[in-house]
Amino acid sequence: MNWRALVPGLALAALLSDPAWAAGAASLPDPNNDTGAGIYLRGTASSGQAVAGSRSAASKVQGTAAACANCHQRSGLGSREGRSFIPPITGRYLFRPLTQVNKDFDLPYVEGMRPDRPPYTDATLARAIREGVDSQDKPLSYLMPRYELGEADMAALVGYLKQLDQRHVPGISATALHFATIITPDADPVKRRGMLEVLQQFFAARNVRQLGAAPRIMGQGKSVYAGTLEMEHRRWELHVWELAGPPSDWQRQLDQFLASQPVLAVVSGLGGSTWAPVHAFCERAAVPCLFPNVEVPVDQQRDFYSLYFTRGVMLEADLMADAILQPEEGGKARTVRQFYRPGDSGAAGAAALAAALKGHGVEVTSQALVPGRTVGEELSSSAAPDALVLWLRPRDMATLGAAPAAGTAVYLSGLLGGLEGAPLPPDWRARAQLAYPFDLPDRRRVRVDFVLGWFRMRKIPIVDLQVQTDTYLACGLLSETLSHMVDALGRDYLVERMQSMLEHRIVTGYYPRLAMATGQRFASKGGYLVHFADGQGSRLLPDQGWKVP
Repeated sequence: MNWRALVPGLALAALLSDPAWAAGAASLPDPNNDTGAGIYLRGTASSGQAVAGSRSAASKVQGTAAACANCHQRSGLGSREGRSFIPPITGRYLFRPLTQVNKDFDLPYVEGMRPDRPPYTDATLARAIREGVDSQDKPLSYLMPRYELGEADMAALVGYLKQLDQRHVPGISATALHFATIITPDADPVKRRGMLEVLQQFFAARNVRQLGAAPRIMGQGKSVYAGTLEMEHRRWELHVWELAGPPSDWQRQLDQFLASQPVLAVVSGLGGSTWAPVHAFCERAAVPCLFPNVEVPVDQQRDFYSLYFTRGVMLEADLMADAILQPEEGGKARTVRQFYRPGDSGAAGAAALAAALKGHGVEVTSQALVPGRTVGEELSSSAAPDALVLWLRPRDMATLGAAPAAGTAVYLSGLLGGLEGAPLPPDWRARAQLAYPFDLPDRRRVRVDFVLGWFRMRKIPIVDLQVQTDTYLACGLLSETLSHMVDALGRDYLVERMQSMLEHRIVTGYYPRLAMATGQRFASKGGYLVHFADGQGSRLLPDQGWKVP
């Protein structure tokens, strides 16, 4: 799949029209109405027609595939293609006059920058875009297409590049980098305590660490060390945004939080049955939301600022659907019955599974548990289906009663049920298959042991190892990404650098591998179906290999 064709549009229109954000936001044109933004982000000319470009007579691109953001990124700060660096093309880098080396301290370091190149003018930049000739009259890389743009469209694109720079990034002061974590009112209080303990300890450890100076690239393209660089010496400040009341009021509360204290990004966080209002807020406000602990993440392909480790119960639903439609033994299931608690995350999982099975000749009955009735009572009230799916918490497992007849396949949400700690009765343990969106316990042991060692050093009590490990992982990714950004700090660039660095991460906690191409929102794509090895204990055996639905 061509992931570069999936570069999302810039979701800042609502933000820039909101007075609460006007003081802190960058002054960017409306991406939905501005011609320059349309060309840069979507490859769409002012006429509504697709922009066309070519590298040779045999290599042509148009429309979304021709959008500048595919290579130069949404931030305009460039990227890397193999061994080739795609240079930054914001106005600050294109039009900066040549200065003396020792006085050039106002240009943040970005990989691929050309500080020794003569500045562009509007005319030479237009020539570079159309003809592939740079400001030194040298040919540009073959990777750079030559675009067919009229005068008005060219002027709009050049104007957009000039406005891409962010000189004043919200959440950054002379002495601190401000971050928030968001907790919804229906979040598990035990997980909340564990997550906050990890966040607070990580921030405290980060702030007492003795850091050296960071590199700058000067006029000759060589690294030097400036003792006055402020990025490495800013404190990290954590702001806990606790939401209250119904989800319909969360965005108003988040608006108030951000207006009171702008932040560079939201790190980790904890949700209950819904995270959608928080996700929508982060997209509208252009605030990166980095790996929150949620069971029902939002999967909107065109969104940009929200990154998740997995698809949660939706991934589990896909794993179960594959097993139901392609069983290893016997015929395909014709009847599926699933149970969930109303208002819990299992409702979203049940809906996703029903949607995945729709059109495959499977009759699906999704049933919310009636308050006051046990699961066992509900199961005994009707004929046994071919497959039974339980989106249940551990507290409901004690009321399961007798296991169904041998002809019924049993599937369980591992995420909701407690993973290998699910307290299933013995006769159910022998039958149930768990959807498991993580690496197997014995295979992740070394990666998790590293995190456990860090917890022990800081006397952090383990109350939910998976949530606490994911929280530590999110903090570690943020720290590593910021260190590579040096002083080129910006919200869009933070997301882009994190995506590009993710696959090189060695300590990945519960996940066998993390990777996120441009346009992707989920770092881990697959999981297992597993079963318990015996009637006691927590040892799991996979029913299949790692599967990416």
